[in-house]
Amino acid sequence: MHILEDPSGLSPRAQGLLDRTGCWHQSTQPRLPTELLRVRDRRGRLVPAPMELVIRREGFAQKFGGLRYTVRHSRAGVSGERRERTDEWSYELGTYAWADPVQGWYFDWFGPSFASPIRYLAHTDGRVGAENASGDGVFQETETSMIHRIESDAVQDEVSAWDPWPIEGGSLAIAQHLDDLREVTEASGPMHGWRMSDVVAVMEFAYVSHQVPRERHALIWSRSEEGRRQIRAAAALAARTDG
Repeated sequence: MHILEDPSGLSPRAQGLLDRTGCWHQSTQPRLPTELLRVRDRRGRLVPAPMELVIRREGFAQKFGGLRYTVRHSRAGVSGERRERTDEWSYELGTYAWADPVQGWYFDWFGPSFASPIRYLAHTDGRVGAENASGDGVFQETETSMIHRIESDAVQDEVSAWDPWPIEGGSLAIAQHLDDLREVTEASGPMHGWRMSDVVAVMEFAYVSHQVPRERHALIWSRSEEGRRQIRAAAALAARTDG
């Protein structure tokens, strides 16, 4: 069943995002069923799509295919000014599939409406990931699942109304000194996660890159003077202990 027909696996926050902005877009482009695809295995041989790829890719089409929703973002510019944008995400299947050099398979899907240097992927083990547009053949996890992907977007949309902290000045070090925040478990995983209180929100993530380990970054928001005070205190502590 499609996620818009049965969103019960989502948190109230994510359900609210889909209620407000979600729609089901019927593609006018014909799509070849996965079971009819021929794909290259790890040895480069052209083979019929394996069953695990058929199940996962067709499952994606059934549950998420055609889903579109918008996500609001707020960031601080170079001079500290507030910048806002709204992105549309499209959960349309792409046309490619690859054998993972380690285990399983992965396939592409459209992702956001803005121009991006990466290709958005879904793995047969359920993870969501990306690959550099140059195509290095390596699946890099971004979220643990499609549900995690939507939940993270819902948090991002919620905190877009808060005040973004400037990226410069060691945001990751500051974030690591913000201790009194609860993990948003449904929107968190090893490569992309959220921690929040009523006045501070932190998103930590690993860049998609060739670097190993992948470089980690953080974005921080506040929504009251108390939140700003907590961030300033964490910044001062980070400067003393890490500087």
